[in-house]
Amino acid sequence: MIIENNQYQSTKFFNSSNRIAANLIGFSQGVREYFSLRDINRELADENAVLRKKLEQRNQSLYSLERREIKDPAIINRFDYVSAKVANNSTALFKNFITIDKGRNAGIAPGMAVISSAGAVGKVKSVSERYAVIISLLNIDEQVSSVIKRTGYFGTAQWDGTDPRLVDLRYVPRHVKPLVGDSVVTSGYNAVFPEGVLIGIIKEVSLSEEALFHKIKIELAQDFSKLAFVEIVKSNLKHEKDSLEQITIGIPK
Repeated sequence: MIIENNQYQSTKFFNSSNRIAANLIGFSQGVREYFSLRDINRELADENAVLRKKLEQRNQSLYSLERREIKDPAIINRFDYVSAKVANNSTALFKNFITIDKGRNAGIAPGMAVISSAGAVGKVKSVSERYAVIISLLNIDEQVSSVIKRTGYFGTAQWDGTDPRLVDLRYVPRHVKPLVGDSVVTSGYNAVFPEGVLIGIIKEVSLSEEALFHKIKIELAQDFSKLAFVEIVKSNLKHEKDSLEQITIGIPK
């Protein structure tokens, strides 16, 4: 009765109730937006995979125009990309693996390269119908053919099992002059990884008097403790390359 019959009390009551209602609505909206982030991230990951394929096609087309050598559409379209969400990930073991929520039903197969928006991640080890397990770069058995972008010299990126933010760049000969801050990318020497995928940045370089190779530490571009989405690289030419090498020189697949 007081609220109904007195303007001042009525105004104060409705202002207070409106503030409470507004706060509740704002909180509810925030909760809805938070839980919708999973769908938004999935959509962004799918879009990144499509854009990456278009970029690869564009780069091959430009190379074709500049060199007038590549006209085969199979080469221009040599890679496809499939986005996937990380379902499990370890970083504290000597041999770390990553599980993703895409498998055979999405065309994923063992041997395919895996990358992220930041850089190289690893290689598919095994698949089931709806899941796949990836050998992480943080695995002492995994090796990636790499190149120092500034110098063009090749090496092999491999983890030593200690710091999950650093990997070694091995077999870079002593006459090469690598520098701290140099970018290290995939070489493209195999048909798994596309050429030029960032692995990381050189953080430490040392060379003893008797050593044949530099001791180089790379800070990984991808922080594996924060890995949420990846892209699987489907090489459309890998089978042809592997088959030819197997027939000709006996290189195992």
